[in-house]
Amino acid sequence: MHSVCEMIRRQTEANFVNLMIALKTYDREALVCGAPAWRFAYHTLCSADRWYFNPYDYTPRQSFEPGSDNPYHPITHIWTDEELLHLLEAVKQKTADYLDKLDDAMLNECPPGCEFSRLELILMQFRHMSVHIGLLNGQTAERTGKFPLYVSPHSMDRLRNGYWE
Repeated sequence: MHSVCEMIRRQTEANFVNLMIALKTYDREALVCGAPAWRFAYHTLCSADRWYFNPYDYTPRQSFEPGSDNPYHPITHIWTDEELLHLLEAVKQKTADYLDKLDDAMLNECPPGCEFSRLELILMQFRHMSVHIGLLNGQTAERTGKFPLYVSPHSMDRLRNGYWE
């Protein structure tokens, strides 16, 4: 039997792959409730970078502008898809490093100064990432008539056929 942390690691990897697929298939300028789709991708990554761990003990990346995690807040830098994919890899690695240090008992503990347990923070980000991946993929399906590929830890080999279902 696998530990809970091992299961979380596998599902987290799949979540990041699904976000990468969404970024490789979406129309970045398509409006989602008035904001370009790329802002929702950026918002998702900002949130994962902060809320997966401890949102109250967080130092923003140097490249983050104040308020930039809100898709409706004006920002000066327009993130390219290449920059977003680079950010995705950085957040994915930070998350993998974090999960490598956890054991199952630690999941029930709250990080210092945080009212949520580590498991709650992780589950909140699973939900949050999935909502935004679905939003981006729904927008893509609406515009293209095709649905982006969605993988699980047991179906990663499906990527060999491209990014579409």
